[in-house]
Amino acid sequence: MFLAQGATYPGMPQEFAQPAAFGDSLAALLAVLAIPFVVTGSSAARFLVLAFNLEGTADLITAIILANVNRVEPYMGPAYWIPAFWVPALLVTHYVTFLVLRNHWKPADWKLETVP
Repeated sequence: MFLAQGATYPGMPQEFAQPAAFGDSLAALLAVLAIPFVVTGSSAARFLVLAFNLEGTADLITAIILANVNRVEPYMGPAYWIPAFWVPALLVTHYVTFLVLRNHWKPADWKLETVP
């Protein structure tokens, strides 16, 4: 959204837009990559979910800092709903995911039962 013409007002600082866009893309890629490993109960699932969660959290914190440093508020335009809704929601879901990884997720719990 931050790199798409018309999604923000002209003048959006690229020092914010590029790291935010590429960080979001990497987080999405890691999340999609983890899905089949979680579904199949692979031993790599927990590591991949942790990698996604660490990168996603770092991306959010970086974006918050860069948005404030570069004063991007006047340029948000139609993308205003991202920091207003998605950023708080994602911070909560990343926190909950860390709790699940630490307290509740045993890889054996995620294995699918095979029916003969």
